[in-house]
Amino acid sequence: MNGARPLDPARQRMGHRMRRGAYLLPSLFTIGNMLLGFYAVVVAYREEDFAKAAYLVFAAAFVDFLDGFIARMVGTESDFGKEYDSLADVLTFGAVPAYLTYLWGLKDFHPDAWLICFFYMVCTATRLARFNVQTKVVDSRWFVGLPTPAAAGAVCSLLFFSPPGELKVWMQVLVAASLLIIGVLMVSTFRYASLKNRNLRKRWSFRSLVPIVAVVLLFIFLRESAFLALAVLYTFSGPVLYVVSRLRSGGARPAPPEPPQEALP
Repeated sequence: MNGARPLDPARQRMGHRMRRGAYLLPSLFTIGNMLLGFYAVVVAYREEDFAKAAYLVFAAAFVDFLDGFIARMVGTESDFGKEYDSLADVLTFGAVPAYLTYLWGLKDFHPDAWLICFFYMVCTATRLARFNVQTKVVDSRWFVGLPTPAAAGAVCSLLFFSPPGELKVWMQVLVAASLLIIGVLMVSTFRYASLKNRNLRKRWSFRSLVPIVAVVLLFIFLRESAFLALAVLYTFSGPVLYVVSRLRSGGARPAPPEPPQEALP
């Protein structure tokens, strides 16, 4: 009588370990995200090297992207991973940029300037909490509200610049205003383009390589300015897209889309 051949117990144990490791892998990237954010604070406090701290936050944003990408790729998305990632993002993209700006110069700007930093952190936590309670999937091509990694990148891109003398006062005003504006944009319903579900395997036109090469060269020769320019363009792309859509619809107020479940927090 023919029957199914029983699986080798050793292979069963190995398969169980591999599945368990696959579930653990995204969490390791989340821990790396928190590690980079925490070390950015250490660098800023101990060395007062705010440019290095900003790069660490950018690296954390890239690790955060890999976290979600790997979880989707190996099919290990879970409620625990979602909550764990959000808690890490509150630290790395909320508390860390707020504290870095305070150490960078806002502490010398006004005794109560820490309240502005606190406002930014609260907006980050609110953005992530709103993301966690969403249950409907609308359009994964868009984020609703400025994503927290992009918000942190926009804030930290200002830390590259520390002009001396009277110009620093104006820079402090700019950073304080940026924290308020970026915080509001995070909890807004403006739509922001998402690259997460873009098909990278499709055939690309040769002409599409020209802007890519231009951006790469810009980052090589004008790295700090390129980070700032990219942050400004993406941060204000949401409001600009909203205004353009209203003009095209003849002034009718479009219904605000609900945040997609799969959107980057």
